[in-house]
Amino acid sequence: MNAESDRRRDAVAAGDGAQGEDGGGAAQPGLGSRAPHFIKRSRALHVSWQVGVFIVGLAVVVAGIIMLPLPGPGWLVIFAGMAIWATEFVWAQLVLRWTKRKVAEAAQRALDPRVRRRNIILTVTGLVIAGALAGIYLWKFGMTLPWKVHG
Repeated sequence: MNAESDRRRDAVAAGDGAQGEDGGGAAQPGLGSRAPHFIKRSRALHVSWQVGVFIVGLAVVVAGIIMLPLPGPGWLVIFAGMAIWATEFVWAQLVLRWTKRKVAEAAQRALDPRVRRRNIILTVTGLVIAGALAGIYLWKFGMTLPWKVHG
């Protein structure tokens, strides 16, 4: 398990050099375990550490999934769980790097004047339609609710 992670980390480090994924000078941390050295020395202790990190990350991700339909910051908690996993697992580190890259690309696209103009037009159109439907409802039914409420 660790040997595979070490090989991937070495391969990625050789491919990346000291530059980030965007080609700039920003160094990114290497892939692999961030467990303390004394834990990495013992295979049994390191596997136990990985199981513990996986369970804590899983609990946080499940809590985030539960928060998706309920009030709460579901996606934020899910990404926090992924960040916990990323302290130990290469696959989670790669998912987080991909997610960060996609979020940065989406932010750049959102700043494009044409995209902003389109989004404003769509928002205004949606508000006009919602207002027209609310006006039709008020004209037809007045300020009464469509169901009977006995007080």
